[in-house]
Amino acid sequence: MGLRTCLLGLLALIVASKGSYSPEPDQRRTLPPGWVSLGPVDPEEELSLTFALRQQNLERLSELVQAVSDPGSPRYGKYLTIEDVAELVRPSPLTLHTVKKWLLAAGARNCNSVTTQDFLTCWLSVRQAELLLPGAEFHRYVGGPAKIHVVRSLRPYQLPQALASHVDFVGGLHRFPPTSSLRQRPKPQGAGSVGLHFGVTPSVIRERYNLTAQDVGSGTTNNSQACAQFLEQYFHDSDLAEFMHLFGGNFAHQTSVARVVGKQGRGRAGIEASLDVQYLMSAGANISTWVYSSPGRHEAQEPFLQWLLLLSNESSLPHVHTVSYGDDEDSLSSAYIQRVNTELMKAASRGLTLLFASGDSGAGCWSVSGRHQFRPSFPASSPYVTTVGGTSFQNPFRVTNEIVDYISGGGFSNVFPRPSYQEEAVVQFLNSSPHLPPSSYFNGSGRAYPDVAALSDGYWVVSNSVPIPWVSGTSASTPVFGGLISLINEHRILSGHPPLGFLNPRLYQQHGAGLFDVTHGCHESCLNEEVEGQGFCSGPGWDPVTGWGTPNFPALLKTLLNP
Repeated sequence: MGLRTCLLGLLALIVASKGSYSPEPDQRRTLPPGWVSLGPVDPEEELSLTFALRQQNLERLSELVQAVSDPGSPRYGKYLTIEDVAELVRPSPLTLHTVKKWLLAAGARNCNSVTTQDFLTCWLSVRQAELLLPGAEFHRYVGGPAKIHVVRSLRPYQLPQALASHVDFVGGLHRFPPTSSLRQRPKPQGAGSVGLHFGVTPSVIRERYNLTAQDVGSGTTNNSQACAQFLEQYFHDSDLAEFMHLFGGNFAHQTSVARVVGKQGRGRAGIEASLDVQYLMSAGANISTWVYSSPGRHEAQEPFLQWLLLLSNESSLPHVHTVSYGDDEDSLSSAYIQRVNTELMKAASRGLTLLFASGDSGAGCWSVSGRHQFRPSFPASSPYVTTVGGTSFQNPFRVTNEIVDYISGGGFSNVFPRPSYQEEAVVQFLNSSPHLPPSSYFNGSGRAYPDVAALSDGYWVVSNSVPIPWVSGTSASTPVFGGLISLINEHRILSGHPPLGFLNPRLYQQHGAGLFDVTHGCHESCLNEEVEGQGFCSGPGWDPVTGWGTPNFPALLKTLLNP
């Protein structure tokens, strides 16, 4: 009875409380370019909102990630199950009771949780949601290349002060879907005909990264890989089959996706969605592949957040996930960015390898109080993911050494401090690089990225039955690197070892062994007199443009196969 009385008293306090707070005062709430309002949403229309509940024992979770990811630890490779994670981070009984009673009192319906119990997704009418979250005003917006509709509020929302220790943020109010930065570049000039290639295809990748026809999945393990897509883009099975017919003739491969999680729209295929699937399945050839396709999409939901919820609700997941999603760090609230980082830490504790594209804006650029600074991207800047930059061939028509692709995202986080695993490498770069930008442009003590790289320039993709050349972006390099990690996992599983899990501690301990060091080129940044469009430059060892470098598959397999 004591707990019940306490809870009822707390509920009364919440209802009667005049005090309120804003969980996300620093979230950017401006309308992105290309979006327009269609006006207020009908008050009786139904919304789906996601409530991120305060977790417990996050320091302990961080320690366990370090232990299971560090080859020098006796716990290396002994990953947590989803039940282990739930036991650790599950919100307190007081948090669960308080938030559920608050939501029920507001009329919330069909509330669904996840295995880890740290998210609640509920349905409310717009009227109920605006009463529950004072300040919010829901409008319908349309925009993006696909002219999709979303429901969002550009005004900040408030929560009762009594919930401050129980709710991190509410998803489905502010963040708009990102747009693809993938580009189709003009064909380079000066091509002859002898011994040349005319764009990057699976055979070019396999030649450059030293894969043989035998470097494919065995088809005998439970190994699997996945790519996640949040752009309201879809791939077509017929495009994948045509791509493999054109470009997959010299290696064993699969011609269909094993599982689609989410909705596969019936519209035209998107180039980025086609690229992700085709290059993950040709680099990680003959390995079972899942696609997360704008999972759980409802107009008031954030697809990336819904993907994180799916990870927290599935006990058996692919070992490798490649994601070409990113936002400017400064556009996201502190509450949101820290909580998403925790979700990525949860995935690392379970032995999932998460590879994120580093972005296609080089060092980025924005103006703060009239001064230019570089602009880091998230989740590329998370210390719990492996971030993949981009390269080009030194000679665009020959399978030669690689140089920096000038769009390759990279830099230093303004949110996350430098993790211990990269301390030595980053200090070495900062002390030895002859071309460092002025220190006022970046936070030298922040998490530095990318960690690795792969070719990102001049890909062939089949989309809507048409072969399309010269597609470029780190959305290309990420699934390629992911596919090669899946092949290494295949060897590890066949040898009785666990999959690689969170790669970074091992990559940095081994000082980039098994990777081609990329030492030439700089990426783009602010177009002003001070830096003249130049960000960071690559050099020997790790750098914030191409990380440790690009894969030399036989050497990388050798260095990552044991233990």
